[in-house]
Amino acid sequence: MSLDRRTILGGAVALPVLGALPFRSARAQAGTIKIGVLNDQSSLYRDISGPTSVACARQAIQDSGVAGRGVNVEVVFADHQNNAGTGSTIARQWIDRDGVDMIIDVPNSAVALAVAGVCKEKNRVYINSTGATADLTGTQCAATTIHWTYDTYMLAKSTGGALVRNGGDTWFFVTADYAFGHALERDTTEFVRAANGRVVGSVRHPLNNTDFSSFLLQAQQSRAKIVGLANAGTDTINSVKQAAEFGLTRRQKLAVLLMFINDVHSLGLQTAQGLVCTETFYWDLNDRTRAFTNRVRGSLGGNMPAMSHAGVYAGTLHYLKAVADMGVAAAKADGAATASRMKAMPTDDDCFGAGSIDFNGRKRHPSYLFEVKTPAESRGPWDYYKLLQTTPADQAFRPAGETVCTLPRS
Repeated sequence: MSLDRRTILGGAVALPVLGALPFRSARAQAGTIKIGVLNDQSSLYRDISGPTSVACARQAIQDSGVAGRGVNVEVVFADHQNNAGTGSTIARQWIDRDGVDMIIDVPNSAVALAVAGVCKEKNRVYINSTGATADLTGTQCAATTIHWTYDTYMLAKSTGGALVRNGGDTWFFVTADYAFGHALERDTTEFVRAANGRVVGSVRHPLNNTDFSSFLLQAQQSRAKIVGLANAGTDTINSVKQAAEFGLTRRQKLAVLLMFINDVHSLGLQTAQGLVCTETFYWDLNDRTRAFTNRVRGSLGGNMPAMSHAGVYAGTLHYLKAVADMGVAAAKADGAATASRMKAMPTDDDCFGAGSIDFNGRKRHPSYLFEVKTPAESRGPWDYYKLLQTTPADQAFRPAGETVCTLPRS
């Protein structure tokens, strides 16, 4: 049965939570492209990365058709435990010991930046789908890095900009205390101030927090019109739930600066209704997104693909197109050259449609501002969004001419 606007995701067999697959020498794998999906398999970002990302990478391999062209592809995966040291150690072992050619996914911006540094040093392709910091294509850009899906600049411009235009001119931030939260607060502050709004305060909370009472009390006391949640995953879910329990939303509006459809599913429409968020993929957006979801749904164990998972699929698919174009030996020999070939080729896939990659590695595609439906508006599970506005690909992300990236502009 296909997914259409009246059909929801069916059950499936869940993938086990495992580390990397068993060791095989790089020499033995000389003719094989190895892709490493590095993410959170067990904690607050599991639903937006985890086993679903692995399934999407495998779907991309199947859809690419490279097997029919004699290209053998293997996938390994591991849990970085939201620790930059753990993530960079796994990346080094994968490259040095296991012959991994490309690393993808990597939620948590601190881990994302650390892994980017390893891939730059080792000259391996790095496609980040789920880390948000715009620094990946700015101050920390690298010839081997491609940033797919979304970033803090895009989220700030779309969600933050829309709320300021609608009268939300005073802001207080509740921010996750690590690279992602800092970058999202920074970028949103720029758009608020550019629109003559004011930031009246902020508070930072630990990653994977459970009790937001003291932080939300400070937000209430600020009397800001908008309380900006610069966090993600279960931190966002807990923030929204507790804000409703505190009665904060009776007088102030929440700006959920990064939210995924999986978060809405966890919250339930009764709690999430009316929230505004930005995504670059939604399973029910058009015929192509529904077709992709139909193909992958049997491997997701009841989860639904979010934009982060879509980025893993699309990034893997485009990488394999470049590998097929260059040849396996050339692609394995030089990650920077492979990334350059990816930038030179137009992108096109069922998740994001046609797009392109800037010289600094920023993947361009439209972004969509959604409002979460009320329970009465929804026709069933996962029918959660109504589209408010679309920002075209050439306007959604930071203009290439404004980047501080020092890579050659060719």
